[in-house]
Amino acid sequence: MTIHWCGTGLSAIPGLRRLIIDGHDIVVWNRTIEKAISAVGDITKSIKEFDIHELKNCLGKGDIVVSMLPADWHVPLANLSLEKQSHFVSSSYISPEMRALHKEAVKANVCLVNEVGLDPGIDHLMAHTLIEDYRNSKEQDDENEISFISYCGGIPKIKNSFCYKFSWSPLGVLKALKSPSRSIKNFKEFETQRPWNAISNYIAPLPSPEEFEVYPNRDSLPFIKQYHFDQNWRVREFVRGTLRLKGWESAWSEVFSEIDNLKGPKGDERLKEMSDKLWLENGYEENEADRVVLVVSLKAAHENKTKWHKTFVLDAFGDSSSSAMARLVSLPVSFAVEAVAKGNIDSGVSAAPSDMALVNEWLTKIKGLAQHLEIVSK
Repeated sequence: MTIHWCGTGLSAIPGLRRLIIDGHDIVVWNRTIEKAISAVGDITKSIKEFDIHELKNCLGKGDIVVSMLPADWHVPLANLSLEKQSHFVSSSYISPEMRALHKEAVKANVCLVNEVGLDPGIDHLMAHTLIEDYRNSKEQDDENEISFISYCGGIPKIKNSFCYKFSWSPLGVLKALKSPSRSIKNFKEFETQRPWNAISNYIAPLPSPEEFEVYPNRDSLPFIKQYHFDQNWRVREFVRGTLRLKGWESAWSEVFSEIDNLKGPKGDERLKEMSDKLWLENGYEENEADRVVLVVSLKAAHENKTKWHKTFVLDAFGDSSSSAMARLVSLPVSFAVEAVAKGNIDSGVSAAPSDMALVNEWLTKIKGLAQHLEIVSK
């Protein structure tokens, strides 16, 4: 079995290096060979220029394709994996086109694993843990009102005037800000066309409690089923969102105003110009430390009284070996690759595992990747 790791961008390196150092048979594919050599050339010579036709020629039954390439490559590589009866792993959200491959993948006994990075990924593991814990508790009661929140953010370790720094091209962040979101608020579906219209403050239960700005992101509603909520639970709040430093809303007000009115090809062109400028002005300097904060919380209340409440809180900083973002995205990907290789993940299209044996195994490893990770009980 050979692992074909495609993409050696900034968020890919720690997990890739771990698999190579641990002795797995790996071919590294990248669109620019020089960048791949710079990233892992000291520990492997098995590096090829990425070409999907050449990859097809090299891919064997039972191999694993890892896509750390831009999102539009995931489905073509998943289809190639199906054709060659190999497996596929990526850290990205499951797209409708990816989900449509589920039946074919089950029939072919092929694993198409997604959402095994940071967010989505580690947040899923935390959610499954909390929900299983609550379900098995004596406080579980169908009369309780359930509130679930999951907030994640990559932020600068040292605050700057823009309250943010970019690990890669800002274009993805700008496009996400133009996307609507859906969540549950006060038992009702809550939709906002622009995230900045739904910014609120949140105090994270870190060892020294810290206030952040948060907002709902994407469509949270499908995750109620993915997290195995009981159908008869009374869900007061359910939101998966983004976390930013306090002051971010004010610092980004001009960005919000401009992108709100951008439309069509000219709007896309302007968005690219904005991205280039933001990257130049607010990209991380070499060896500058980043920070990741992830909070996942589940609360059950009855008649305004909290009956059960636990919160995962993670705080991680970049160091001399890697950024926090790179560690927390790519190392869980490497865990997923090993799980597929061992046959521990079912065939078909899947996200981060809900099997508690795997969840606990991965979270134990993840604890070593952060400066702080604990479950806070109230």
